[in-house]
Amino acid sequence: MTHIVHRNPHAPLPVAASGSGCTIVDTQGRRYIDASGGAAVSCLGHGHPEVRAAITAQLDALEYAHTSFFTTEVAEALAETLAARSPAGLGHAYFVSSGSEAVETALKMARQYHVDRGEPERRRFVSRRQSYHGNTLAALSIGGNMARRALYQPLLMESHHVSPCFPFRYREPGETDDCYGTRLAAELNETIVNLGANTVAAFVAETVVGATAGTVAPVPGYFRKIREVCDRHGVLLILDEVMSGVGRTGTYHAFEQEDVVPDIVTLAKGLGSGYQPIGAVLAHRKVVDVLHHGAGAFQHGHTYVGHPVACAAALAVQRIIQRDGLVERVAALGPRFEKMLRDSLGDHPHVGDIRGRGLFWSVELVADRASNQAFNPALKLNARIKAAAERQGLLCYPGGGTIDGASGDHILLAPPYIVTESELESIAGLLRQSVDTALQEVRATS
Repeated sequence: MTHIVHRNPHAPLPVAASGSGCTIVDTQGRRYIDASGGAAVSCLGHGHPEVRAAITAQLDALEYAHTSFFTTEVAEALAETLAARSPAGLGHAYFVSSGSEAVETALKMARQYHVDRGEPERRRFVSRRQSYHGNTLAALSIGGNMARRALYQPLLMESHHVSPCFPFRYREPGETDDCYGTRLAAELNETIVNLGANTVAAFVAETVVGATAGTVAPVPGYFRKIREVCDRHGVLLILDEVMSGVGRTGTYHAFEQEDVVPDIVTLAKGLGSGYQPIGAVLAHRKVVDVLHHGAGAFQHGHTYVGHPVACAAALAVQRIIQRDGLVERVAALGPRFEKMLRDSLGDHPHVGDIRGRGLFWSVELVADRASNQAFNPALKLNARIKAAAERQGLLCYPGGGTIDGASGDHILLAPPYIVTESELESIAGLLRQSVDTALQEVRATS
């Protein structure tokens, strides 16, 4: 009997025992290719000796110091490293312990920015449907994942949602990228105006949508139009790159491919590669200067802010990523992985879309390819594919409610940056087999 509150007590989990590179081994000796890096976390894979050594060295020196008393060399060095990899001005870091904490921190920072500027009426946040920003209450409030919000709806704060930039599902027939982006920017503009522009603090968006809709990248020019709307109304632009940042899409920051610079960006998963819990907020100088000249400091904090061991792990991860040219490697592998997926699944009668960037890809399943009609959600096709994949030694990240929070199935892939082309070929092939196995189960039960 387990004393852990598991996600599903009726579905016993294998016990992970060890890991190396892209492989996890359970206590029964079964080996799994970690094709999703957990939840797009393990960008360096498992058991990297240099990261382990950095953690040990920091533990030998100092395990913890509260940031109201001390800073540490590793925290300062990590902040300097992130600043050096970011556009000019976006160089002020605040370290927390998770992506949800990073989003909460960004919301509080945006609120204080406006208060310190003499606009305390700015209290509202606008985000997008079919988004995900974390599981703490404020992060859940601005998120657009309806299934995760439902139970806690009475507890959630006021938030406002506009349409996602999701061309496969929501672009009008014949609509160009430019027209689609313009329409969505106009919707945001109208929403801000209707709410009262002087009451809106920030617009929050995942640069590349993660697990809720399945690695949905924006159409070209979309974020430039969004940036213009935000600037017109004095609204901050917060980009959530908890899942898509730190090289995952083929550039260090995913927004570098959008020709915009946000006011605040959140990071987490690829920051520490899972070796320690860590997240970060990067804020632009224009935001931080207001805080310093207003209240004098950012009025926020957690016990484990800037945790030395977490910062040491993340610093080692970031130095390895830079030294080994892993962002460039992701950029080079991206088109090859896309081709492998399209060769394996592109002609499948129940694959509607294959989308993504870098080493961040999803396959969306459809019941009818001609109409792109989704499968009945009761079939839980995405969960069936995950289970079938695990039986074949493949770990992938399933998603349901892809289209609107209720219908739609996809599988997300986010292998480590160190993955080999041979392993990518195996991932594509095993996923095809898993999809077919799951569909056979569906047919047998219907």
